[in-house]
Amino acid sequence: MSRKITSGPIRDKERTKDKFLTAVGLILKEEGFTGLNVSQVALKAKVNRKLIYEYFGGLEGLVRDYLNSRDYWTNNTEHTEVIIENSKEDFGKETILNMLENQLNSLVINEEMRKIISWGLSESSKSLEELNDKREQFGEQFFSEIADEYFNDKDKKIRPVVALLIGGIYYITLFAHTNNGLICGIDIRKEEAQLEIKKTLKQIVEWAYA
Repeated sequence: MSRKITSGPIRDKERTKDKFLTAVGLILKEEGFTGLNVSQVALKAKVNRKLIYEYFGGLEGLVRDYLNSRDYWTNNTEHTEVIIENSKEDFGKETILNMLENQLNSLVINEEMRKIISWGLSESSKSLEELNDKREQFGEQFFSEIADEYFNDKDKKIRPVVALLIGGIYYITLFAHTNNGLICGIDIRKEEAQLEIKKTLKQIVEWAYA
């Protein structure tokens, strides 16, 4: 039986990269995006800052890798063809609903995800622009190949419906966790509120496809 390799140049490099990525997430949660710099990341990761340049080409490359590894929508791009194939039967209705519900779940429980969205709303950077482009590429392929056909001759269009729902999910989750705020008396941090929102998401998507 071969012995499992637990160390070596490749394994050690991956571990070090993971430390840097984890450090970025911790800084985002503790200090926000304004706290991100090479020195702080290296200090938090307890790794020589020179390796940020060696492994990522600098802070921008590190942030880009971090965003790509954590973003909910971007992670789905790896399975675009499978998602599209599985969506053909109902023109994407269940896929849209599942993605909206999963996005809500992610933003409710994952502080890093909320920080990424907040960062994207308040700051301009090349990494954030590239992240949004990837989201849009996935969405464009999905809509153009699956959903648009169904809505061609209808007075309702699915793109603005989904855009409004995504925006609503962003706002209701970010506001509740940032300013302890309720929206129309709804506290999305509570399970019963999450169930009501998911029920309403389903009603809206069903209405759009009706």
